Amino acid sequence: MDKRQHGFTIIELIIVVVILGLLAASALPRFTDVTADAEDSAIEGVAGGFASAVGIVRGEWELRGRPKGGTNGAGAQLQMDGVPVYVDGDTGYPVSGNNSSATDATLTNADCRTVMTAILQGSPTVMAEGDSGSIDEYRYYTYATDDPNGSAAQGQAANQVCVYYLVNTIKGVSPLPTGNDFQTVGNSFVYNPRNGGVNVFSNNN
Repeated sequence: MDKRQHGFTIIELIIVVVILGLLAASALPRFTDVTADAEDSAIEGVAGGFASAVGIVRGEWELRGRPKGGTNGAGAQLQMDGVPVYVDGDTGYPVSGNNSSATDATLTNADCRTVMTAILQGSPTVMAEGDSGSIDEYRYYTYATDDPNGSAAQGQAANQVCVYYLVNTIKGVSPLPTGNDFQTVGNSFVYNPRNGGVNVFSNNN
């Protein structure tokens, strides 16, 4: 009986390694596309839910007789399932979750953060520009900036918009985006409390 053990030759091993390398090279782009598609779907899904929530808040404002609040519409408050939401008393769109002086022209980075947590049930974790901590701890990073479409050009006072970045698409970006960078960096959606508009920007492909 022949008890000699037979193994692979060097040539056979090299061929196997080459084949595995070719398979990996052809599969990698597909995995990259899957990641980009997942990030696109993530931002579009949250933006869609956010837009729906904004519409519900606006509808509640109408049902409550359009409460005007105080000066320039500040201080108009609604209760959404027991959660306080401040809206701009002139437009009825949400501007903060806890700031009674916020309006569409004065909302801050922190107001943008509290808007998301106030109007979305089971809101994803979100930080505002200027908060302490690493963005790795959060799913969304937000800041307020001037309306890039220039409401002032339409004879109205300028207003602010909220920019919500999907954190995974801006990891490694330094400094973190501000201003109108949402048009060229990462995946984001922009909420305009002047008209309730929500627009998605996908720049990670």
